[in-house]
Amino acid sequence: MARREDIDRLYALLDELEQTVGGKQKLKDCTGYMDWPDRGVYFFFASDERADAGDQLRITRIGTHAVSEGSRTSLWDRLRTHRGANRGTYEGGGNHRGSVFRKRVGEAFLARDSLDDEYPHWGEGSSAKRDRRRRELELERRVSDYIRDLPFLWLNVDDEPSAESRRAYIEQNTIALLSNYQREAVDARSDGWLGNHSRSEKIRKSGLWNVNHVDEEYDAAFLDDFADAVEETTPP
Repeated sequence: MARREDIDRLYALLDELEQTVGGKQKLKDCTGYMDWPDRGVYFFFASDERADAGDQLRITRIGTHAVSEGSRTSLWDRLRTHRGANRGTYEGGGNHRGSVFRKRVGEAFLARDSLDDEYPHWGEGSSAKRDRRRRELELERRVSDYIRDLPFLWLNVDDEPSAESRRAYIEQNTIALLSNYQREAVDARSDGWLGNHSRSEKIRKSGLWNVNHVDEEYDAAFLDDFADAVEETTPP
């Protein structure tokens, strides 16, 4: 009961956040010229599933950036990597070796559509030569189409890069709260969710495109930090 109540509170805070920033965005409509905060936490939602908590779309991925000391990655840097390329050699595609989110979505397409033989090197290594990236471009474009169409919100949490940062605390606890991995399912995903085809048991059973923190307990006090961050967030 307590977990369901905490999930209800989280979605109520997300409703407030949505009003604050003027609505959810989609990456297909976003550019770096928008007034993004330097640092933050982002929340992707399913485009076609509603949460049990009400009329809110269901969260499907939580993330942040720059949690290592000295990192200079900005919120937009991370979102742009998930979005992929708008122009150039890999226009419409992207680099799944630089985005775990892209990698996991691609793996699910491979499994669902029996494409392993066509893309035998998907996810191998931290980089790839141009020929291999060109051979993978069609799948990269499918991944881009999927991710770019997911509505998302973000919190402005401008703290210094660190594994102990406030951003990391909010990210970890939001994932742990929403995860159904190895516990009674609350707000379970639909049978049609692409993540059900993931190679990762943690993704399939948690109901999130996340692997880290899905098997952890959450600290309900993080919701107070979340509420404070909502008040600190401004429209882009």
